[in-house]
Amino acid sequence: MDEDRIKIVLPDNRVITLKEFFEETERAHKELAKLSFEDKVRILVKLQEIARDWGQKKDVLVWKI
Repeated sequence: MDEDRIKIVLPDNRVITLKEFFEETERAHKELAKLSFEDKVRILVKLQEIARDWGQKKDVLVWKI
């Protein structure tokens, strides 16, 4: 597979190569890894809230912080 030739369209309508996509993903993961534990927990709680509200389920656990 030639990652330099395969193009993808991102939600913001940017067109990038598959290689650039993987590089951006890796860069984003490294930035997230640098976050403090507290920030990671806040993000997790926000995702729990989104999951609860999206599915309109009352039995989804959302941590209280």
